[in-house]
Amino acid sequence: MATSAADSRPSSTPALPELRELALLAHERLGKLYGAPFRFFSVKDPLSELISAVLSHRTRNADSHRAYQQLTARFPRWEQVRDAPVAEVEAAISPCTWPEQKAPRLQAILRELTTRLDGQLDLQFLGEQPVPEARAWLESLPGVGPKTSAATLLFSTLRRPAMPVDSHHHRVAQRLGLIGPKVGTEAAHALLEALLPPDWDAQQVYDHHEALMFHGQKCCYFHSPACGRCVMLDVCPYGQRVLKR
Repeated sequence: MATSAADSRPSSTPALPELRELALLAHERLGKLYGAPFRFFSVKDPLSELISAVLSHRTRNADSHRAYQQLTARFPRWEQVRDAPVAEVEAAISPCTWPEQKAPRLQAILRELTTRLDGQLDLQFLGEQPVPEARAWLESLPGVGPKTSAATLLFSTLRRPAMPVDSHHHRVAQRLGLIGPKVGTEAAHALLEALLPPDWDAQQVYDHHEALMFHGQKCCYFHSPACGRCVMLDVCPYGQRVLKR
């Protein structure tokens, strides 16, 4: 029998209404702490955001930004990236991790889009689709997963309420107990998004993601988290265990 996402949580995990309450409490406290509402950092069109998201995988922001800038300077049009020798694309994106994998992946995505869209490399139409359909369409492209599809819809000028989960966001959610200890980043997307009110707009979803991400960067570190000064300590089982050691 198949195991549901909820089954991946231990039996001691709070019921879904309690998890939703905890998610909203984290949204309120962390948003206030880090200054929500946050200004959207990107003004890229959805295809450009998709390319940027692929480059950012397992890469520091500064390096993925540099790779994107080099790529667009060398190839001003996405058709040029699609049709260039793969070695030239790889050289252009060298600042990011695994350029030897990402260069052919980018070209495969662009070729697939060319086929599907009758040669029109434009993803604006996704703004007219329900978010689940738009995400499924993007995730059917080569190498595109939940984080990339959500980033494309939320961060781009489409501004659709799809929540990406990066490593910082995932770590904070896991330590709070919003997801189980064995839930990976990809599976976490559906679980964590289900805890948010369904009528939230893009700004609210963006604020939630950014607040948890900032907390992972500024307090809930991978190594030596600063649990003693955490505003979530009273409801964080991980932090309470750490301070009892």
